[in-house]
Amino acid sequence: MPTTSISVYRLPGFLPFLIARLLAVFAMYIQAIVVAWQVYDITRDPLSLAYVGLAQFIPMLLLLIPAGDLIDRFDRKRILMLSWLLEALCAAALLWLSLSKAPVAWYYAVLVLYGCGRAFTGPALSSLLPQIVPPEQLAPALAANSMLVRGATIAGPVLGGGLYALGGGGLTYSVCLFGFLAGLLLLPLVPVRYAEKMQALEASTWARFTAGIHFIRNRPIILGTISLDLFAVLLGGVVALLPIYAQEVLEVGPTGLGLLRSAMAIGEVTVGFYLSMRPFNRHVGLVMFGAVALFGLANLVFALSSLFWLSFAALMVAGGADMVSMYIRSALIQFSTPDAMRGRVNAVNMLFVGSSNELGEFRAGTSAAWFGVVPAALLGCACTLLVTGGWMLGFKSLRQVDRFEDASPEKVV
Repeated sequence: MPTTSISVYRLPGFLPFLIARLLAVFAMYIQAIVVAWQVYDITRDPLSLAYVGLAQFIPMLLLLIPAGDLIDRFDRKRILMLSWLLEALCAAALLWLSLSKAPVAWYYAVLVLYGCGRAFTGPALSSLLPQIVPPEQLAPALAANSMLVRGATIAGPVLGGGLYALGGGGLTYSVCLFGFLAGLLLLPLVPVRYAEKMQALEASTWARFTAGIHFIRNRPIILGTISLDLFAVLLGGVVALLPIYAQEVLEVGPTGLGLLRSAMAIGEVTVGFYLSMRPFNRHVGLVMFGAVALFGLANLVFALSSLFWLSFAALMVAGGADMVSMYIRSALIQFSTPDAMRGRVNAVNMLFVGSSNELGEFRAGTSAAWFGVVPAALLGCACTLLVTGGWMLGFKSLRQVDRFEDASPEKVV
């Protein structure tokens, strides 16, 4: 039976891969909220929360590019297993620190090691998926993967807070340790059927490190896709402004804020599930630009709204549009990249995505401080629409992509 007629969830090894990733993502988000709470509880210093993020971000920033090179040179599943093993050891260390009432400096040290593991985890996961599923099933596999991971990002912090309230750091870090180890033990059940033969090393170390950047720069489809995501999130995101909207514009309090934070995620998960069951593969370039424009328009409605139900609906639409855009962007990057380059290209992509999220929150906060919350949101939405129009004109080859397969290196000059 052709693989195109089989549900993506029935492909050999795909379900264990999804469950393994889901467990690890749950562990990551549970740990993130609990370690921040504990560090702040120890120090009572808001600046300590910045150090929590910095301790993880700096090693990721320094190691992502070398990690991409190693992922392209060695067995990706083995690298992923080693990175999850390191993260499991960090969860065990945090468990011990929590039970022994250790000084906060030890938490920062463990988080630095944890950031080293995450630098390898992200590119390895993204590069391993195309080796697990056939090319014709890659797009729905990416949609299913994004949908489940997004669901874990919603439920993980809630579960982490509940576990900490129930049993403190000991119980919570034990659950994180279980999540990483369970994911690690499931990976041997995932067959790698579509890996290409490793190529002999001919370039210098520096040339290999920078190959991903050079490859992206010379491929308009990938450069346009990654940079569109960078600037759309950097300029148009409103998530950082939600607390101000909830308190001062919509006047709905902390409960309303929680609902607003979940609205975009509900839209993302709903559309992601639909795309995993009913994927499309026509006019993907134009649909991606349309989805980014809809994301900007939905955020524009949110920025102008003073009605809670309208704001909630606008964020749901924005989340759904973002999932469509993410689905197409992820597939285009994977189809446009040879297997031998996926580790390095995905590492650069992760660097862009991480930067856009962090800098986007900074941009939103500073704009709100300078211009006021509503003008800042309106300005960001207008910039998103301008970027979308500019990228449509500037990246003709991206706009003209019809099917995902048309973006493959063999078909792009």
